[in-house]
Amino acid sequence: MKYMQTGDFQNHPLMRLTLFWALLFISGLWVTNVFMYFSRMGLTPSSVQSYYLGSEEEYSQPRSAGSMLETTHAHLPVMGVVLLLLTHLLLFAPYSERFQRFFIAASFLSALLGEGAGWLVRFVHPGFAWLKIGSFLAFQACLGFLIAGLASFLLAAPRHPASRAHGRRVV
Repeated sequence: MKYMQTGDFQNHPLMRLTLFWALLFISGLWVTNVFMYFSRMGLTPSSVQSYYLGSEEEYSQPRSAGSMLETTHAHLPVMGVVLLLLTHLLLFAPYSERFQRFFIAASFLSALLGEGAGWLVRFVHPGFAWLKIGSFLAFQACLGFLIAGLASFLLAAPRHPASRAHGRRVV
């Protein structure tokens, strides 16, 4: 934890390795999220409405509250933890505090709106399909920036020999 508090994670080889692997997995989440979204709907309100409200043409039923609850139950903690990790690391990147505040808020808000927008389309009004599309695009942009920005920040950080970074002697 001390490496996160002081920003020394950039100089610690094993911490950098761990963070790169985490970013690789999160990149996979980012890519599969795009494929999953487009396998179910597109960037048109009618496709979002068909997914949540059902479609006679496609012989699909409206999404049930139970299935949506299961999805939301799985998405919320994963999104929260992923964004916690990535936005926390953003604090050590050389961006202004104003930009960091904006980006942290945009990341969490777009994730939350994306999750809530499906509920709004299904149970409030089909017009919320635009919110689903916009929040999906915003979340993907935020997540993509966080992944790329943090990867480049880790790559640009100075490297120290493992023996000094670990505080161990090399035998």
